[in-house]
Amino acid sequence: MRPVIRTFSTCLRQLPRPLSLRGIRLQTTAAAADGVLSPALLSRARSMAQEHKNITAQLAEGFDTKAAKKLGQLTSVNNALKEWERANDSLSELRTLLSDPKTDKDLVELAEEDLASSQTEFSQASDALKIALVPRHPFADLPCLIEIRPGAGGGEAALFAGDLLRMYTSYCNRLGLRTSLLKFEDADGHADPKGSDAPLQEAVLEVETPGAYGSLRCEAGVHRVQRVPATESKGRTHTSAASVLVLPSFPAEPSQELGEASFDDPTSDYYVDPKDVRTDVMRARGAGGQHVNTTDSAVRLTHIPTGTVVAIQDSRSQPKNREKAWKLLRSRLAQSRREKREEEMIALRRSVVGIAKMGRENKIRTYNWGQQRVTDHRSGISVHGLDDVLEGGIELERVMESVRGWLSEQEVLGLAAEEELIAKKDS
Repeated sequence: MRPVIRTFSTCLRQLPRPLSLRGIRLQTTAAAADGVLSPALLSRARSMAQEHKNITAQLAEGFDTKAAKKLGQLTSVNNALKEWERANDSLSELRTLLSDPKTDKDLVELAEEDLASSQTEFSQASDALKIALVPRHPFADLPCLIEIRPGAGGGEAALFAGDLLRMYTSYCNRLGLRTSLLKFEDADGHADPKGSDAPLQEAVLEVETPGAYGSLRCEAGVHRVQRVPATESKGRTHTSAASVLVLPSFPAEPSQELGEASFDDPTSDYYVDPKDVRTDVMRARGAGGQHVNTTDSAVRLTHIPTGTVVAIQDSRSQPKNREKAWKLLRSRLAQSRREKREEEMIALRRSVVGIAKMGRENKIRTYNWGQQRVTDHRSGISVHGLDDVLEGGIELERVMESVRGWLSEQEVLGLAAEEELIAKKDS
């Protein structure tokens, strides 16, 4: 009876390097790398690993805050590259042995047994390295604002917008995310959702928990609903839509969450020159009590260079409305500036890998009442628990998680396109 032997690749990893068997030098082969990780991405990873090594040596001589922060950003890539190289070496060694007719029969059997698991490890290591290479979104760690507005479809679209507001509120409550309604306005001009039966005109839900933007930015776009409206006498299905815009939410004053950026730095995404903003105060419209219509509490800010307008009338207090308006204006402008800066690269990515830009103009998801089905058109996932989705339940999390995965894949493809373009320019 043959004694129990550990997996072949495990044994190989414990032998000294470089390793030779029957005069054959075992080393990483191009075949193991091609088709899984592009040469451009691999080159980027190795460059970042070398930078990690240099900064580590620098910090050994003396501490530097910026260098330490940079080291933290490079660590995940450095560790992922080490795992990839280990898995790549193991897989290459197995393939070399299996392709050599002189390899001992027992070694061939062990190599064949270990090949499948080694391929799985290599695939997982490749995926992990790709994800580590994608730069973290600069707003990922911030809270967020979810703007919801009805689109095409009249009153039915406004009712659906209200459904989406309740869906996101329930979702955040289920996960313990802190929320507050920054702005609410219905078709009758009410600024208070309590007791309002009118269709929703506009709502801004603030998710105050740090990291909310990174989790919820996948929801930006046009959400489409297919259902029979309550006012439809012939039972015909109508299609309506509502737009969702996810914005970063910034603190009242600069903080470590914003890194080195400052509200006073003209080069920052967060900077707004007060001289560029026109402020108008007026009486709030709609029902709401004796104070609402008799005091100039509503505030409207207009950013003159871009024409961006923000109006808030939710509070009786003009200073509170002014604070909310500035917060929303700063978020809209920061998001717009980042999107504008990325336009050229987005066009490149789309031409190379067919990546669609995520934004308010794209139909991203369909909610079909008749089939009790929700389909996301980016990841392709469909779930039939419509009620659970609208209640912010597990089915909604399934859909969102699939989109986050899809988004990561697109970012990896886009990053590869960028690296290939840079390599062509340098060559």
